[in-house]
Amino acid sequence: MDDASANALFIIRGITTRGARFRPSDWTERLAGAFAVIDPNHRTNYSPYVQPTTLDGIPCVVVDKKLRNSDPIAYRFLQTFAESNELQTENAD
Repeated sequence: MDDASANALFIIRGITTRGARFRPSDWTERLAGAFAVIDPNHRTNYSPYVQPTTLDGIPCVVVDKKLRNSDPIAYRFLQTFAESNELQTENAD
């Protein structure tokens, strides 16, 4: 893998490969929340590696590919989640 692809973001989009919206509507917060911590003020602090966001009006989870080196099991979990739910992805390799 070259440096450019190693630093690319892995994006999981909330649209299935068949074009349907993925449900439930809060799936991004739930998925990213699995990697988050709750601070003493009860606020969710998402991991810098796994962030919920919206891109082009579509809920997405953006994964920093550095996670693959720091926690390969977590990275594979996210890949498997996208595959098993037939979600569109970018830079999933």
